[in-house]
Amino acid sequence: MADVGTQVIGLVERLHVERGDEVAAEQALVSLRADVERANFDVASRRAAIDADVLAAQASLDLAQQKVARAEALVAQNFVSTQALDLARGEQELAAQKLNQVQGQRDIWLQERRVAQAQLALRTLRSPFAGVVVERYVNLGERVEQRPLMRVAVIDPLRVELMVPTAQYGAVAAGDRLTIQPELPGAGPMVATVSQVDRVFDAASNSFRVRLSLPNPGHRLPAGLRCKADLAVAGARPPVPLPPSAASAVRSAPAVAAAPAHRAAEAERYPPFPRLAQRP
Repeated sequence: MADVGTQVIGLVERLHVERGDEVAAEQALVSLRADVERANFDVASRRAAIDADVLAAQASLDLAQQKVARAEALVAQNFVSTQALDLARGEQELAAQKLNQVQGQRDIWLQERRVAQAQLALRTLRSPFAGVVVERYVNLGERVEQRPLMRVAVIDPLRVELMVPTAQYGAVAAGDRLTIQPELPGAGPMVATVSQVDRVFDAASNSFRVRLSLPNPGHRLPAGLRCKADLAVAGARPPVPLPPSAASAVRSAPAVAAAPAHRAAEAERYPPFPRLAQRP
């Protein structure tokens, strides 16, 4: 479950979904007013699309290269001096630098368009994952700032949280498959996979948590249900055995303590008969 918010301040312009709707990952949830950002993006796009300067610089470079070729041919025939060839080569170098300059400027315009596009994208709130809209906290025209706008929850797969007594520690481990019975009319038993077992016990309840992943295709089960897990039916491994000395102590202690209690119960149920004094 995630409370989805925005990192910019603005007014709610459009609500794309409502509470209870199913959403996909990156689907639009809320759009904020973005007149300025949209205008900046349009200007940057038009500027980045202009390629007249690049074409002109490329044409100048082609002409300079042709001049160098003609000058080299004339110098080879002794029709012109080498000074004319050096001049043509200088013009070619200037045309090449001009082309690099306009290409660099165009790269900057493309980057400015990406920045404007990113600023415009901040005005649209999108779902971080596929799920269901749980709550909607805003209305049309409302100003938002540093607070969640919607809450989205994943219900496929469902996350199952079990509170297991400490006596069962070691009976279940990550990767085990347990049978889960949701408390919902008409819902039959389902199989979930253990994904995490806590290593810290809750001393107050004398239990520990086990987390499972339960597939929920088609969102058949709603989230938030109570459920039960039968470790015996699931075929989970037995609890961790105690050392031999501790096991014998556990077995012998009840037997020793039970004998006096049993005799006391029988004595209370069947009191001894009083002895009659013999007549002289």
